Amino acid sequence: MAIKQELEKREKRTCLHDKHLSLGAFMSPFGGFEMPIQYAGIAPEHYAVREKVGLFDVSHMGEVIVRGSDAERYVNHIFTNDVTAMPVGKILYGMMCYENGGTVDDLLVYKLGENDFFLVINAANIDKDWAWMQQHAEGFDISLRNASDDYGQLAVQGPESEHIMETVLGLPCKELTFYTVKMIGDVIVSRTGYTGEDGFEIYAAPDYIRSCWDKMIAAGVQPCGLGCRDTLRFEVGLPLYGDELSEDITPVMAGLTMFVKLDKPEFIGKEALAKQKAEGPAKKLVGIELFDKAIPRHGYPVLNMQGEPIGEVTTGYHTLSTDKSVCMALIDAAYSKLDTEVQIQIRKKVFPGKVIKKQFYNKNYKK
Repeated sequence: MAIKQELEKREKRTCLHDKHLSLGAFMSPFGGFEMPIQYAGIAPEHYAVREKVGLFDVSHMGEVIVRGSDAERYVNHIFTNDVTAMPVGKILYGMMCYENGGTVDDLLVYKLGENDFFLVINAANIDKDWAWMQQHAEGFDISLRNASDDYGQLAVQGPESEHIMETVLGLPCKELTFYTVKMIGDVIVSRTGYTGEDGFEIYAAPDYIRSCWDKMIAAGVQPCGLGCRDTLRFEVGLPLYGDELSEDITPVMAGLTMFVKLDKPEFIGKEALAKQKAEGPAKKLVGIELFDKAIPRHGYPVLNMQGEPIGEVTTGYHTLSTDKSVCMALIDAAYSKLDTEVQIQIRKKVFPGKVIKKQFYNKNYKK
C-alpha cells in the first residue's frame, strides 16, 4: 500500500487513468506518468494491431504550439528536417539537436496553418524540450506555448483503423495520406503511427478523448498498452528516445540522416552532424540476429568474435511477428557491415549472431 501511495504522489496521470483501471490494466511508471503496460497481454495486443486494430492512450505525449510571423524560421532553426517547402496539412519527422550533434529529442512537426506549427514531443522530455525551445526563441517573432496539459491523445493503429475512425467515431479521414493532418472542428486528426501499420492519432480536449475511448471500447476495439507499443515499433526499426537516440547518440549514428537536411542554411547542430556524416561516425546503430532463442536486452554487451567489447544492445526481443531473437545495438562502425559475425553476452553466456538490417518486419503504411 505504501508503494502504491508513493507511486500516486510521484507519477502524473492521463485523462484516461480511471478507464485503464476499470479494464484491469497493469500500470507502471513511464515518462513521468502512470501508464498502462498491458491489458489482455502483450502478445494478443500486438497481434490485434498487426491483424485488425488496437487503441492506445498516448495522452502522456507533449504538445508545443508555435505561431507568429517567424514561426517557420524558428522551427527550421531548432529542427533537423526542412519545413520551408512544407504545405499546410503536412507532417515531418526529425530531431532537435545540441550543438555537438547529440539528440535533444525526436519529434513530429505538424503544419496546421501558414504560421501555425504543432510540435509533438516525447513525454519524458517535455520539461527539457520546453526549456530548450524557450532558450532558443530569442530574436524570433513568435508565440510559444506548452499545450501538453490541454490535450489528450489517442492512437488507433492497424489495418482496420480507417474503418473504426469513420464508422465508430464519425471522423472522416479517408482522404488523409501518410504523414498528413487535418482539423475537424477543434479536433486534430493525423495519419502517422508508431507501429508499422496504418493508423491515426486524435488530439483533442480530455472530455472528447474520453468519449472516443468509450465508443471504441464498446465497439470491441482492443485496448493496447505500452508493452506492445514497444514490440511493434521495434519490429519495424523505429527508434525510442533513450534507447536508439539520446544526448550521446546523434541522428547520424542512428542511421537517420534522411531526416537531417544538411543543405539547409542553418540549424542547431548542423556543423557537428555534417562533420560526423563526412568523416563517418565512430559508432553505428545496427540490427543483430542471434542464431539462438536467447533474448538480448537493453545494455547487454556486444562482442566481436575475439570476445572484445564493441558496443551494447539498445533494444532486443524475441519478435512476435517473425519468431526470431533480434536486437538493435550501437556498435563500433568497423563491425557494422551486413552479415558481420558478432556475439552478445547474455548474463554469463555468449551467443553468436550476425549484423542485419534493423527493420525486422515490413511496414504496412497507407501511402
